[in-house]
Order: sequence, then structure tokens, then C-alpha cells
Amino acid sequence: MRSIAFVTQKGGTGKTTLTASLAVAAAAAGEKVIALDLGSSGSLMRWSERRKAANAPEKVLIEPLETERLPQLPAILEGFAGVGFTVAIFDTADADAEAVRPVVDSVDLCLLPARPTRLDVDAAVATFRTVFLANRRAAFVLNQCPSTRHSQRASEAANELMRLGVLAEPKLAARVDFTDAVAAGFGVTEYDRNGKAAQEIEGLWRWIVALTDAQIKTQRE
Repeated sequence: MRSIAFVTQKGGTGKTTLTASLAVAAAAAGEKVIALDLGSSGSLMRWSERRKAANAPEKVLIEPLETERLPQLPAILEGFAGVGFTVAIFDTADADAEAVRPVVDSVDLCLLPARPTRLDVDAAVATFRTVFLANRRAAFVLNQCPSTRHSQRASEAANELMRLGVLAEPKLAARVDFTDAVAAGFGVTEYDRNGKAAQEIEGLWRWIVALTDAQIKTQRE
């Protein structure tokens, strides 16, 4: 089972929106997905309620996960795998990275979203230090970039993040489909299958699959 967590110390970077749309994209690709809400605001759970009301087509189980249960997370993940889940995606709280260290220590991949701003890049870098010290695979996700093809701001942020670690592909643009889809209880691939936002999130999922497959192969060798 693949386990993925969106982690950063700064709010507003799009963790919940990305969790929702990535979970739906993974389900559309044939995965059995559980998405877990560790956020103090409960945003992912509210998306789940809207999803039920909208009768969304893709099956994704969305559950809250209390911080008190985090020390048992390895056993919890084993339990998910035992009942057939193939992907677990965590939406974590906007808090000091040490507060979500049990998640960082347990998942296969930490994704650190950052908008192309100085404050976001600094927060992503601070979180990366904790992830790196945990010896966990991590990658930055450059999110909410200007939609212009050649954005100097996005390029500068990408270059800085790549100097520190891996940058996921593709960069994600600030597209209204992301916010409109989540507001309606959908992922972007359900909201507009042929839209650019859907293409970007599908590209991110393919990149994650390739990366984690390579990681599994290395572990077996």
C-alpha cells in the first residue's frame, strides 16, 4: 500500500484541496483509497459531506484521525492494507512539523506544497528539515503558480526548492477548477475530466506512482 502525506507548517498552501483531488485521481486509476483528515479545521471531512450530497462518482473513504492515535499509526496502516486499501493519503494540520512527526515517520512519501512566494518557500524548507531528519522520502509540490507558461516567480521558486531536494512534477497552476471542484464535493478529475487542472493532478499522481514504485524496487534489491 502506498502512503502519502501532505505536510507543511504554513496554512493556505492547498493541502486539503490537493489531498481531495489526488485521492479522487488515484481512485479513478483503479486504487482503493482512504483519505485521512488530521487537520484541526476538519476541512477534508466537510468536503466528504459535500461529496455525499453530490453523489460523486469515484469511491474514496474519508475518515478523521485523532492525534491521540498517531503513535499507533504503523499498525493502523497495516490494518488498512489488510482490508484491501492500496493508497492512504493524509491531510495534516498547519502546525509545527514535530506535531505530525509520527505521520512523517510512517508514510512512504511526504509532499510539501508551497506557493511561489517567499513565505511559502521558507515554510516548506523548514518542514523539509524535519522530514529529511526522519530519513523519509520527501518532495516539494509547487502549487498555485501563475497560469502563464513562463512565470519568472514560479521558475525562481522551483530553482530554490530543487537546490534543497526533489520537486514533484508537474507544477500546479492557480486554476479555479481546483477550488470549484472541492467546493462542490468533487476532485478536479470528476469536475472537468478534460480540464487543465485535471491533467495536472493526473500528472502528479503518475509521478508519485513512478517514484514510489522505484522506491519499492530499491528496497527489494
